[in-house]
Amino acid sequence: MAAMQQAAGEGISRRMALAARLIHERRGLSAVEELRHHVSDTVRGWACFMIGAAGNMTLSARLAAIRPFADDHHFGVREWSWMAVRPHIAADPDSAIALLADWTAEPSERLRRFASEATRPRGVWCAHLGALRQCPEKTLPILEPLRADPAPYVQNSVGNWLNDAGKDRPDWVRSLCARWSVENTSPATARICKRALRSINRKG
Repeated sequence: MAAMQQAAGEGISRRMALAARLIHERRGLSAVEELRHHVSDTVRGWACFMIGAAGNMTLSARLAAIRPFADDHHFGVREWSWMAVRPHIAADPDSAIALLADWTAEPSERLRRFASEATRPRGVWCAHLGALRQCPEKTLPILEPLRADPAPYVQNSVGNWLNDAGKDRPDWVRSLCARWSVENTSPATARICKRALRSINRKG
């Protein structure tokens, strides 16, 4: 409690990570299962950061462990879930894309959205993924299956993903959206492309 109180003036992400470390030091990773069922979304968020900070865990195992939190009923926990594992995605984006491509077929729109949001080239409140900023086409195994997703929650994420990419590779985003618009005339695809091109169109 004293350590948490001393950190009261720091940013929320630092406090979440600190709480996770303190719990892990005293309870170990086994506490994650208990915290997963806690009524507080903040406490469930601590569990996310425990998974993110755990050592000796493969990326596949880490994503499997974060999965229940990526599908949590509270939006805040869902945000913490991808932020907590983002450094590991950044360390091995190719493996992350291969693993998360399967999530795009999940019945849960929350899991489908995680696949997109966790791999955004720039993202929000997190480190950028340099490899995907330079080569966004690497993420087509995730983006292509979501290009006409029926859920606005997923559409927003894919549109934001491409809007990020457009800041580094505008011609690629224009070309992709043009192709999608021809191949799929659904309102979902139109909405995604409009969101994807908003910064490019504002400049041009």
